[in-house]
Amino acid sequence: QLNLVESGGGLAQLGGSLRLSCAASGFMLNYYAIGWFRQAPGKEREGISCISRSGGSTDYADVVKGRFTVSRDNAKSTVYLQMNSLKPEDTAVYYCAVARTYSSDYCGRTKAEYDAWGQGTQVTVSS
Repeated sequence: QLNLVESGGGLAQLGGSLRLSCAASGFMLNYYAIGWFRQAPGKEREGISCISRSGGSTDYADVVKGRFTVSRDNAKSTVYLQMNSLKPEDTAVYYCAVARTYSSDYCGRTKAEYDAWGQGTQVTVSS
């Protein structure tokens, strides 16, 4: 059974940093691409970052590009999202998700591509 648990969320100030973790259990993480999504109140869940199975390919939404960095440690079955220069508009519940991909160097940021999701972790950025 695929199980994902996000952690590391909390309260940050404008310009601050947080590092989210996504711990996987019950399956081999290296077989999956990982996506990070977020959902703010009243808004659709959006894909903000992803990393391929190999770790060699990453992608970012324009709104986080240059501020967020995704990485993975397959040995620890954990994926990270380093978030710097946080803004109030980054306030949302953040989710990680996994997707089986044909290519080890592909990842996408579309919700429909993902098979299993974590429960989410709240990030709140104050001004």
